[in-house]
Amino acid sequence: MALPKERKQEIISSFQRHEKDTGSPEVQIAVLTERINRLTEHLKNNKKDVHSRRGLIAMIHARRRHLEYLKNTNYKRYLEVVQRLGLKVR
Repeated sequence: MALPKERKQEIISSFQRHEKDTGSPEVQIAVLTERINRLTEHLKNNKKDVHSRRGLIAMIHARRRHLEYLKNTNYKRYLEVVQRLGLKVR
């Protein structure tokens, strides 16, 4: 479930910290969140798609690691990202 190129660019441009930023934790968390949301919708319709479910679990774990890193390095940015994406604060 790849993201359309235009949608990914929108997400990157709204979360990037400077003009050429594509790898900051904020951007990676936002892109992963979008992919997780899309895959969750796919799995609601395709309950037996075990392989995609495994990929979803891996993405959730990767997002959690990025969130923990951001939380430990800059708590203020962590809270901002969590609020903008509508995630739970851990």
